[in-house]
Amino acid sequence: MTILNKSFLTPYNTAPFSQINNEDFLPAFKAAIEKARAEIDAITSNSELPNFENTIEALDYSGEELDRISSIFFNLNSAETNDEIQKIAQEVSPLLSEFSNDITLNEDLFKRIKTVYNSKPDLDLSTEQATLLDKKYKSFSRNGANLPEDKKERLRAIDKELSQLKLKFGEHILAETNKFEMLLTDENDLSGLPDGAKEAAKQLAESKGKEGWLITLDYPSYIPFMTYADNRQLREKLSKAFGSKGFKNDHLDNQDIVLKIANLRFERAQLLGYDTHAHFVLEERMAETPDKVNSFLQDLLEKAKPAAEKEFKNLESFAKELDGIEQIQKWDSAYYSEKLKQKLFSLDDEQLKPYFKLENVIDGAFTVAEKLFGLKFEEINTIDKYHEDVLTYEVLDADGHLVSIFYADFFPRAGKRNGAWMTSFKPQMIKNGVNERPHVSIVCNFTKPTKSKPSLLTFNEVTTLFHEFGHALHGMLANTTYPSLSGTNVYWDFVELPSQILENWCYEEETLKLFATHYKTGEVIPLELIEKIKASATFHEGMQTLRQLSFGMLDMAWHGRSPVNITSVKKHETEAFSETQLYPEVAENCMSTAFAHIFQGGYSSGYYSYKWAEVLDADAFEYFKEEGIFNKTVANKFKAYVLSQGGTENPMTLYKKFRGHEPKPDALLRRAGLIK
Repeated sequence: MTILNKSFLTPYNTAPFSQINNEDFLPAFKAAIEKARAEIDAITSNSELPNFENTIEALDYSGEELDRISSIFFNLNSAETNDEIQKIAQEVSPLLSEFSNDITLNEDLFKRIKTVYNSKPDLDLSTEQATLLDKKYKSFSRNGANLPEDKKERLRAIDKELSQLKLKFGEHILAETNKFEMLLTDENDLSGLPDGAKEAAKQLAESKGKEGWLITLDYPSYIPFMTYADNRQLREKLSKAFGSKGFKNDHLDNQDIVLKIANLRFERAQLLGYDTHAHFVLEERMAETPDKVNSFLQDLLEKAKPAAEKEFKNLESFAKELDGIEQIQKWDSAYYSEKLKQKLFSLDDEQLKPYFKLENVIDGAFTVAEKLFGLKFEEINTIDKYHEDVLTYEVLDADGHLVSIFYADFFPRAGKRNGAWMTSFKPQMIKNGVNERPHVSIVCNFTKPTKSKPSLLTFNEVTTLFHEFGHALHGMLANTTYPSLSGTNVYWDFVELPSQILENWCYEEETLKLFATHYKTGEVIPLELIEKIKASATFHEGMQTLRQLSFGMLDMAWHGRSPVNITSVKKHETEAFSETQLYPEVAENCMSTAFAHIFQGGYSSGYYSYKWAEVLDADAFEYFKEEGIFNKTVANKFKAYVLSQGGTENPMTLYKKFRGHEPKPDALLRRAGLIK
C-alpha cells in the first residue's frame, strides 16, 4: 500500500507531495479502484430495499480515495509533468475509463437507482437530494445503462480510446511548445520590446546556457514579442510557429487525433440515441440544444460584426499610414492594435505594469474577497508544495474558522502547460456531520521576477488572475452536502459566472486604489490612468467578440453535426471560420490541432459558454453597480445563491433568486459599447 492509499497525516489533510514518488501512482490507482469497486459491491449486495441513503447517497460518497489520488495526479500532469508522469497517465486513463464504465453499465446498481428514481414522488427529499437523485439517474441513462450488451461493449471501447487520444493530443501540444526556441543574437532584432521582456529573454537564454535572447511559445514570452517587436519577419516566424502546433505532418501532428476524437464522440452520441455530441452535451446545460447555441452565437455575430469590420478597416488604415503595410496579417494584429491603442488613449501596458506588481495584485484580490465575503488569507509554510514556486494559504472566515486551503502557482516552467486554470485537490462535502473544507488551487503563467524587476503584470494578466480567483472563490465558499454537487460542479455554461464577474472589479477606481501602487515609488495609480483603462476597455470589442464567437462556432462545427465526411481538418476549420474571418488565411496554421479546450479539456460543445456567461456576468455586475460594488447585501445574496450552492439547483433558478429576473443580454452589449 502506498502513501496515497493511507490517511494523510498532514496539516489539514493536505496532499503530501514531498513523500509521493512517481512509481507510487500506478499501484495507488489500482488499489483505490479495487476499494471503490468494493464500495459499489456493498451497495448492490445490500439486502435492504433500495432507498435514497443506501443507494444514491452511498454512491455519491463512494470512491473518495480514488477521486483524491486522481486530483493529485492529474493536477501534476498539468502543472508539473515529466515523461514518467505522462507515461503513467497513458496507463492510468484507460483503467479509470474502464472503471467509470463498470459503474455506469452496472445493471444491478442501475436497477437500485431506477427503483429509487421511480419512487421519487413518494420521497420527502430536499431540493439538493432531489437534484442528486436526478443527476445520478441521468448519469446512468445518458451513459448507456439502458443499452443492450453489445452496444455497452462498444461504448466501453470508445471511452477507453477517447481517454488516451485526449492525453496524446495534450502531450503533443506541450512537446511542440517546449520544442520551439527562437534565439536572437542581434539586439536590433529586439527593437520595440520593453526592457522587462528583453531582460526576461536574456535570463531565459542564460538559464539554458545560451548567449543572446531566447523567445519561446510560452505566453509571457510570446505575447510581449507579438505585441511590441518591430521586426515583422520575426513576428511572422513566431506567429506561424504558435499557430501550427500539431499541424506539421510529423510525429507530433494532431490532425488524425482531431478527426478520431470528433468521430468517436459522434458515434458515442448516436449509440446513446442523440443526433450529435452537442445534442448529448447540451441536454445538461442552460442552453439546452445546439439550435439555441447557434442562434445565440448568430445573434451576437449580427450585432458585433459591423463594429468588428469597422475596427478592422481602421486598423488596416492605421498600419498603412504608419508603416505602408498594404495587407495587414495575423502577426500584425497585436502589434498595430497596441500602437493604435497608445495613439487613441495614450495608454500602453508598459505604463501600467509598474502599478501591477504580482504580490500587490494578489493582495488586491484578497482584499476584494474580504470586503465582499469576509474572507481572510494568511500565507502558511507548514504544508507541502509540488514546486517551490507555489504559494500556500489558509483561508478563514470573519470568525476565524477554516474556509479552505488555497494554492497559487504563477510562473511558467517546462513541465507546465500554457494558460490559466482553477482546480482542486480535495472537494467540499458534509459527511458524518463534518463539513469537510476544500483545497483549491489556481495556476497561471505570468512573467517571472528578473534580477532587476519583480513580476509585473499586464492589465490583461491582472484580469486573468481575478478570473481564476473568481473560480477559486466558487470552490472555496462551497457549502453543500454532496461532493458531486459542490463548488464548480455546476452546468458548464454557468461555471464562468463567478470568474467573469470578478474581472469587473479590475476596472473600478474603488478597487484599483486598494492595490495598484507603483512598485518603486509606492504611488497609487493616478486617476487619469484609471480613466484611460475604463475608456480603453471597449477598444476593439467588436473584433474581440468576433474572435470568441469564431471559437464557439468552430466547436459547434466539430460537434454539432456529423463529422463522418470530414477528411481535411484545415478545410473544415476554414469553412467554420468563414463568417468571422477578418485576416487573410495562413496556410501553415490550424487552430483545431491545438484547440485544447475542446479536444483535451472539458469544453467540447461548450466554448460558447464564455460568451453565455458574459451575458450573466454583465447583468449581475449591473446589480452591484446599482447598489455599490462592495455592497454587503448584494454580495451576501451572490454568496448565498451562487457561490455556495454549487449544482444543488437549476442555475437559472439560482440566478433569479440572486438577481430577481432572468439575465438580459442588453447589459453585455452596453458594456461592450455595441449598443447605447
